[in-house]
Amino acid sequence: MTETGTKKRKMGDRRREANSKNATAKWPIIKHKLNLRISPLKDTDLFTVQNFFTSAESKAFIKTAESLGFVHQGSQGPLKGEAYRDNDRISVNDPALADTIWNAGLNKLFTDIKIRGKVAVGLNPNIRFYRYKVGQRFGQHIDESVSLGDGKRTHYTLLIYLSGGCKGKTKSDMNNPNDSSSEPLVGGETVFYGSRNKLVAEVAPAEGMALLHIHGDKCMLHEARNVTKGVKYLFRSDVVFA
Repeated sequence: MTETGTKKRKMGDRRREANSKNATAKWPIIKHKLNLRISPLKDTDLFTVQNFFTSAESKAFIKTAESLGFVHQGSQGPLKGEAYRDNDRISVNDPALADTIWNAGLNKLFTDIKIRGKVAVGLNPNIRFYRYKVGQRFGQHIDESVSLGDGKRTHYTLLIYLSGGCKGKTKSDMNNPNDSSSEPLVGGETVFYGSRNKLVAEVAPAEGMALLHIHGDKCMLHEARNVTKGVKYLFRSDVVFA
């Protein structure tokens, strides 16, 4: 995706920011996580953290996000210089939620990571929730670094999968046999590419797993593949350095 395409995508995001929700939701209580371990996929530029959210926390976030109401996000596609996008989104500005998740254990993972002499200090309070239903995907794109003022800038994307893999159906699921959100998620992998479009990593969604990758001028081209069964839910924020 070209720089122009990226800028157009960002401009579209800003226009749609009017759909953002105020931080009035009752978010689930997040437990502090001990002994978190990273699984490097490309050194510290790209890594995963298993079980960052518990199953109960993931499901509670989904329930709250659904109560707020998602807004469809689309694009004009590559022919118009934009990454192809077809998903649903909620945007909230919630510094307290950002601090809670950062201090639940993410902060410990970044103690040895510095960028241009700066260290990680927290999460961007601009938090998004994404929902991908069957047939939805996000085409190849890059994530830009964003200045938050006062010397603060985002340098890593944080994704936490709220659904993924197989899960047992609850009694309420059984009462809604046509509800695709109760089905195991199939597809929706996050795929990263290096030079000459060479495959670097393919990350399958797993409930509660965090994925972190560097963005800005070192961001790898990546995409979210088509969901073929179930519903993919994501929590997304950015790691801020100062």
